[in-house]
Amino acid sequence: MRAFTTLDGLVCPLDRANVDTDAIIPKQFLKSIKRAGFGPNLFDEWRYLDHGEPGMDNSRRPLNGDFVLNMPRFQGAEILLARENFGCGSSREHAPWALEDYGFRAIIAPSFADIFFNNCYKNGVLPIVLSADAVDRLFVECATHPGYRLSIDLARQTVDTPSGRSYRFDITEHRKHCLLNGLDEIGLTLRHADKIRAFEAHIAADKPWLL
Repeated sequence: MRAFTTLDGLVCPLDRANVDTDAIIPKQFLKSIKRAGFGPNLFDEWRYLDHGEPGMDNSRRPLNGDFVLNMPRFQGAEILLARENFGCGSSREHAPWALEDYGFRAIIAPSFADIFFNNCYKNGVLPIVLSADAVDRLFVECATHPGYRLSIDLARQTVDTPSGRSYRFDITEHRKHCLLNGLDEIGLTLRHADKIRAFEAHIAADKPWLL
């Protein structure tokens, strides 16, 4: 998992509440358990004018020019600005996979669905909860300033705007440690690899019939 320390990124505003995981990555694309390759189908039903299916050449599909991900000014965005209850619906881990594969490193919203919120941390995506008023201000600034960027400092737990305003966000020390060091659950386990090997060697010698 990629470590997250600081990010100075272009912001893409998705001005919709209650965006569910089926909108983030539709069900027909859930056949793979690999974490890569979902980015081209992120927000598929809003992003394209036809119905997408696995194996289609997305470069040949007609784009919805009114959808933010297709607008030239938001190309290369790494920060997604959203409304309340982002990531509701099913618990599919493919949703943060698709967001990360597209290029989003952080999502800012007033609230998130719990399972999606937890899945983001497991996949190197930082979900930031700010007040509804703060998010409103960010939407206004993003709309009025082309090329709008935010600076995120995870160690300081701050989001800084070009105007100098700073917003502080909450995160548990454990989640913060994991993101700063690029540790998912497998990475956390492998920190104890020597103890695991020693235990396995002890079991093999002491109780070989269990192996």
